[in-house]
Amino acid sequence: MAQIKTEKEYEAAMARIDQLLPLTWGEGIPEDSPENIELSLLSDLVAEYEEIHYPIAAPSLAEILKLRMYEMGLTQKSAAELLGISSPRMSEIMHGKVEPSLSLARTMCIKMNITPEMALGL
Repeated sequence: MAQIKTEKEYEAAMARIDQLLPLTWGEGIPEDSPENIELSLLSDLVAEYEEIHYPIAAPSLAEILKLRMYEMGLTQKSAAELLGISSPRMSEIMHGKVEPSLSLARTMCIKMNITPEMALGL
């Protein structure tokens, strides 16, 4: 299968996707229409190019904690209380100075609904 090799090719593919999208919306358009097939192929090529040239790094534990704290309406102090640790210890974790112990990572998983992979940085 072909590959997108340059930024110019990438931009052309994105422009063509923009043209194809309106042609593939709505009822009565078969999934095997030429437009849908072309859109699917171009989307795969673009995704492959973006994975190489515009990778998205996995979030750090601190970033995950900040998001979960926001979602749960917690301050750093209230998150520390929820996890049963001191505020200074929470601050160290939030600033990436220390990693949580296995026990604390487990508590984060349970009380903050964070996956074990995220809590352990896997």
